[in-house]
Amino acid sequence: MHPALSVIIFTTASGTGYGLLLLLILLNINGYLPASRGLGIAGFGISLTLITVGLLASTFHLGHPERAWRALSQWRSSWLSREGVVAVATYPVALMFAIGWIFLGNTSGIWGLSGFAAVLLAGLTVACTGMIYASLKTIPQWNTSLTPINYLALALTGGAVWLMALTQLFGLGGNLPALLSVILLPLAWALKQSYWTLIDKVPGQHTIGSATGLGALGEVTLLEPPHTEPNFVQKEMGFKVARRHAVKLRKTAVVLAFILPLAFTVGVLLTGGLLATLLALLAAISMVAGLLTERWLFFAEATHVSMLYYGNKG
Repeated sequence: MHPALSVIIFTTASGTGYGLLLLLILLNINGYLPASRGLGIAGFGISLTLITVGLLASTFHLGHPERAWRALSQWRSSWLSREGVVAVATYPVALMFAIGWIFLGNTSGIWGLSGFAAVLLAGLTVACTGMIYASLKTIPQWNTSLTPINYLALALTGGAVWLMALTQLFGLGGNLPALLSVILLPLAWALKQSYWTLIDKVPGQHTIGSATGLGALGEVTLLEPPHTEPNFVQKEMGFKVARRHAVKLRKTAVVLAFILPLAFTVGVLLTGGLLATLLALLAAISMVAGLLTERWLFFAEATHVSMLYYGNKG
């Protein structure tokens, strides 16, 4: 698939934003994170900005962005619509909890209930985003249970790393965000590696024979290409990244999204003061670069079955 910049920004920014929002609220409700006004302003400001930028970026991928609101009406059958409904529902409860935290210094009672609702809806939104791709049987690389699991794992990991950076900046939260990052980074790495191993080893479910219905007659091959020049379907659905480039980009994603953030996070735990803050910020920056690389690959390595009609072997 052609990696559209708008969708890469959408899935990366919103995923990290929801992960940060979820952990920020969850740790506070359970008493592990103080309701510091400065931390609240920065945490909710960054998370909600990332979520909003991501959702707005997703509309640029549409032919008619002004009609995006119509997608909300198809929630019974569409994961895209479900994602939109849950994403919109997250805003009021998240903002209500933010008001209790920032302006009232109170995150219990009704404010706490709104926080629990925001945590649930944030997690559901990320799960729905993953299911948009996992539900597409026409793209074998996405049609696996590891797709939504990876979306959730990377969202939580990115959120943990950013929360660590914020708590270091404000001198709050102790080492808990860093400890969470140390746990989540290797887990997300293992899950991503499992996904890559799966799409490399599992053969395509479809062939040109099954696509045309002629497979029972013997091996089906393409006699002539249907077009003399590449068309829109080939450019968008048949985008291919060379195997050698994919391997290099996977290694780059692993280094930037997992190895460097993990090393910086361990440094945070072993040091303190200004150095720990600097290391936490470097971990967050590296994580963003790594997730952008990983997400580009997620789209670039996917092939639509329609390409069988253009000579793809499946």
